[in-house]
Amino acid sequence: MFGIGWLEILVLLVVAGGLLGVMFGLARRGTSSSGPSYISAWDERSAPPNLDDLGRQAYALTAQGKKIHAIKLVRQRTGIGLKDAKDYVEAVAEGRPVPPAVARLLRMPARPPIADAPAGPPRGDLATRARGLKADGRTDQAVFLVRGETGMGQEEAEAFVRQL
Repeated sequence: MFGIGWLEILVLLVVAGGLLGVMFGLARRGTSSSGPSYISAWDERSAPPNLDDLGRQAYALTAQGKKIHAIKLVRQRTGIGLKDAKDYVEAVAEGRPVPPAVARLLRMPARPPIADAPAGPPRGDLATRARGLKADGRTDQAVFLVRGETGMGQEEAEAFVRQL
């Protein structure tokens, strides 16, 4: 068959299949409309997001315990990355200034985005918060809280929570 052996034909078919797969994948990726576009929120077709309104919405979501939803909202509205959106949401929730790197991305002053937002409930000390979680039947979350704030190991944190 034109001086081409079976091995050469097999290699050509594999290479052609790979190229077709890559081309199909790129074409499919370009037409996907499900999910947010993280290209840019400030292209010529859309206005920049209202950051005060976005901050209020993020604060409200975190107050309801929906931090992941708040991060997703910030990413959809601004087009910033996951870490920066997380930093922004945490700053909003705690009433801290927005980290300078995130403020530069959002083209905003590094100040708390919600000056008139009510302060969250008083945090209390670690033992009080862990005791409250344990009383609510959320012992695993109490252990996780203790580990996160103290750096204790699993066994140490479990012993701490048992002592409460």
